[in-house]
Amino acid sequence: MVKLIIFGLIVVYVGGVWKFWNGFERTNFNPSLPNRIGLALLWPALFITNQSYRRNFKKALKG
Repeated sequence: MVKLIIFGLIVVYVGGVWKFWNGFERTNFNPSLPNRIGLALLWPALFITNQSYRRNFKKALKG
């Protein structure tokens, strides 16, 4: 059961990275590659702690 939960969390994390990466051009962030990589990989922590990031993340997921 624990392995299934861990697998589910990994799938959600990778899915979030993928969706944010593909929708990055719809955000207000600086379009540099290091910025894109960092914001995509740190999305769970930034989503929880930063309201501006949350708005931009939602913009990236639309479309």
